[in-house]
Amino acid sequence: MKEILNIGLRPLLIGLISIGLSMPAVAAASSKDAPRTASVQKKSSKAVAKKKVKRPSTASRKKASSRVSRYGKRRAPVARMSVAERQRLAALANLPHRIGPTEIFQAPEAGASLSLQSRAAVVMNAETGEILYSKNPNRTMPIASITKLMTAMVVLDARLPMDEPITITQADVDTLRHTTSRLTVGTTLPRNEMLLLALMSSENRAAAALARTYPGGTAAAVAAMNRKAHELGMPNTRFLDGTGLHTENSASPADLVRLVKTARSYPDIQRYSTTSEHVVYARGRPLSYRNTNALVKNDSWHIEISKTGFINEAGKCLVMQARINSTPVVIVLMDSAGRYTRIGDANRVKQWMETALKQDGDSIATSDASL
Repeated sequence: MKEILNIGLRPLLIGLISIGLSMPAVAAASSKDAPRTASVQKKSSKAVAKKKVKRPSTASRKKASSRVSRYGKRRAPVARMSVAERQRLAALANLPHRIGPTEIFQAPEAGASLSLQSRAAVVMNAETGEILYSKNPNRTMPIASITKLMTAMVVLDARLPMDEPITITQADVDTLRHTTSRLTVGTTLPRNEMLLLALMSSENRAAAALARTYPGGTAAAVAAMNRKAHELGMPNTRFLDGTGLHTENSASPADLVRLVKTARSYPDIQRYSTTSEHVVYARGRPLSYRNTNALVKNDSWHIEISKTGFINEAGKCLVMQARINSTPVVIVLMDSAGRYTRIGDANRVKQWMETALKQDGDSIATSDASL
């Protein structure tokens, strides 16, 4: 009986033993694979997270949507403008000299019409006084740094020593518009170099120092400027300072023609205002300055006097006397909007005079109009 049981149970015991021996191996395999599976899942979750991070931001989506309209058409992105900035621009656009009808005259003998972007302009034959073109010639408007022509004239009229050293003081610093300058407080230059910088590169502190060192000070200089404007027959002209930073420094384009013609008679103003570049030595270091009118370096132009100006209320301004077809011509361009508009208008005037006006020898045909 015992032998029978041994024979019957032996296969069963062998089977159980084999099953028991195989179970740790399976468990070991499962425990070995578990971390690997978890790490794979962890990596996959990180990959998903990375993909989520790479989604386009709100700013980029807005940028992309600004380029293409809902109809699939490309459109330029529109920059956001603050309410205060919109109000400021609206106020500038509604200044008195920027509203109202536009009055234009041009010489009837011109073969083609002249179209200028400047809000006001005058083109006059400086020899005969004949008006070849005008646009709002009697409209009073801010003149910005065109003021410095008158500052220079009254300083030269006073016959002050041009080699006298002038030192920039705190009184010359612009506290109205907070414009910058490389002429730091304490910088000393001779009066003639201050005059050169004021006319050539429209240096505000140099102009302020010239007025301040006028006999009697800035107030006396401004009084002399207004007095001279009256003597020259400039009824719409008013000066409050020697730099042009005040909006109240104003004149009409017709007045500025007289200013340019008179300034042309001063050799120093003629020379300094048409100098293309100059280096001054302030406190032992060189300072390089360039003319604010790029046309003075243009070989196709023969400019005898030049001055630019800009403040927000005045726009970009340019006055010149130049020879075109051997004829001296006064060009006044006021309140140009774009950076290069006044230069473009000057070139348009030159081209118009060279091609559209009838010529009689070297002189431009006459007109009955006058300022």
